[in-house]
Amino acid sequence: MKNLLKKWNRISLVKQIIAGLIVGIILALTIPETAKPIVIFGSLFVGALKAIAPVLVLFLVMAAISQHKSGHQTNMKSIIVLYLLGTFLAGLTAVIASFMFPVTLKLGAGAEDVTAPGGVAEVLKTLLMNIVDNPVKAIYNANYIGILSWALVLGFALKNASDSTKTVISNLSEAVSKIVTWVIKFAPLGIMGLVFESITTNGLESLLGYGRLLVVLIGCMFFVALVVNPVIVYAATRQNPYPLVFTCLKESGITAFFTRSSAANIPVNMNLCEKLGLNKDTYSVSIPLGATINMAGAAVTISVLSLAAVHTLGIQVDIPTAIILSVLSAVCACGASGVAGGSLLLIPLACSLFGISNDVAMTVVGVGFIVGVLQDSCETALNSSTDVLFTATAEFRKRRKEGNTIQKTA
Repeated sequence: MKNLLKKWNRISLVKQIIAGLIVGIILALTIPETAKPIVIFGSLFVGALKAIAPVLVLFLVMAAISQHKSGHQTNMKSIIVLYLLGTFLAGLTAVIASFMFPVTLKLGAGAEDVTAPGGVAEVLKTLLMNIVDNPVKAIYNANYIGILSWALVLGFALKNASDSTKTVISNLSEAVSKIVTWVIKFAPLGIMGLVFESITTNGLESLLGYGRLLVVLIGCMFFVALVVNPVIVYAATRQNPYPLVFTCLKESGITAFFTRSSAANIPVNMNLCEKLGLNKDTYSVSIPLGATINMAGAAVTISVLSLAAVHTLGIQVDIPTAIILSVLSAVCACGASGVAGGSLLLIPLACSLFGISNDVAMTVVGVGFIVGVLQDSCETALNSSTDVLFTATAEFRKRRKEGNTIQKTA
């Protein structure tokens, strides 16, 4: 048994996850009733990640800020610019694709049990209220914006603390990180349970009626991941972007696809940043931040579904309005994590740009929930993997500039 475990541990995590994925599919298709108890593995895995992620973010960011030495560059400005640029271009890509391949909907699906925000002002108010949320409440509710704000404030407040206090915080941060590595080791079992549950509960039959919509949605996300993001990376680093792009998609995107939670994938992204040799002072802040504002997949969802409603109702849209939609979808996407229900509940905001009533917009949200089995998985995979991609891009760009400066000096 020990030898078997040693051999299993020598296999890379990605290969282990693929093995769990295959087993989950086989069990769901062959003996769904007999294998039903394995669903608990998926619930335990996601539950453990969601439980540890808020505590991890608090201590990692607090430790990084409190121990940051003056004069050390964290490169956060470049990362934030990349986050915002990537989200805007994703929304613009979705708008262009929606005009090239117009989709119409059957607006019969309902979303009676959800409430959309009343406007952009309400989204911004929610974000601001989350920033000043009670810290204990923020951790309990996994309010990452609130956790980030408290971690930053506490980190700055502790910059002048004694070395022994900083050591305690650093040790706590390392301890929580260690717990995360233990949780991640159970990813293959967790993915097996999640895949089994997804196939046995939802199936693919309910998605067939929305095939064209899914093709446009997922096609846009693939285009952003494999064309738009690599162009951004190349422009910043002047190097072949695809090795880094594929690494991020493989090691971050796969787990995010199945957990369907950017927050739950934060520990996975932290681990990947460490493997890439990135600056811990930078990624301990940029990864949690990316989970709240770097939302390329959400921008795609908001744009495609809003324009699907526009095409269904026969509303004419000019180019300036389409560009405004791209900006609005990017702004809404950045606020998606601060609104219960995520990107789908921000669709009515975009629909309001075209004078579409809230009742009609909410039926579009209902369609979003139907295709959400695949849409949400692909959206999260794009969002989460891009957090690492842009963090690494900013650091590699900085290293390239420093290298050029050294060469010129020499």
